[in-house]
This record gives sequence, C-alpha cells and structure tokens, in this order.
Amino acid sequence: MTAADLPALNAVLNTTSALLLLAGYRLVRSGRREAHRRVMLAALATSALFLISYLVYHAQVGSVRFTGQGPVRTVYFVILISHTVLAAAIVPLVLVTLARALRGRFDAHRRLARYTLPLWLYVSVTGVAVCLMLYRL
Repeated sequence: MTAADLPALNAVLNTTSALLLLAGYRLVRSGRREAHRRVMLAALATSALFLISYLVYHAQVGSVRFTGQGPVRTVYFVILISHTVLAAAIVPLVLVTLARALRGRFDAHRRLARYTLPLWLYVSVTGVAVCLMLYRL
C-alpha cells in the first residue's frame, strides 16, 4: 500500500464508521446494549484508524488543492469547513460520551450521545464526500 492508496482507504474507513454508528443506534434502540457497546467500540476503532491513515497521508503528501470550478467549489468548501470544525469538536465529545458509558453513567451518556451521534455521523459522511470531491474516487 502506498500513499496514493490512502484516500480510498480513508473513504472506506469513514463509510464503515458511519454504518457502524447507524447499526449502534439501531441496536441500542432495540435494547441490545451489549451489541451496541461492541459496535460503538468498533466505530471508535474505525475512526481512530481513519485518523491515523489521514495523518500519515498528509504527512507524506501535504495539502491537496481542490481543482473544481464554479458552484461545486462553493459546495466543496462549505462541506470542508463544516467537516473540519466538527471533526475537531467531535473527538472530545466522543471521548466523554464513551467515558460516561464505561463508568456506567448511562443517563449522562444518553444525554450527551443525543448530540454526539448525529455530529459524529455528519463528520463521517462529509469525510467521504470530501474524499470523493477531492480525489474523484
């Protein structure tokens, strides 16, 4: 695997994370707490692998310019800016939400997860969108 392969890997990891998040939500809503825990930990692991791959790629390649023109350029930057801001914010939210669950503070976990889940899902999905738009995978 070379650096050129990492954008596609990153898109796969983000897609996998999004699907795991959706599965985790369905599992907890159906009362399957242990399955929910396993799936959410897998989503966390997948997101962590994405972050490592993303950092390795950009350490080797540097910044990649978006070459699209016209309205798609505006769309790209709106998605990129919202993705970037929320990606920075989601890390502490995920960690606090996880810590509350692991400590058995499920009421506090649930209250925070109501915000964490949709934001984490948005970051995962827009990460794929950014990859598709930037690298035309």
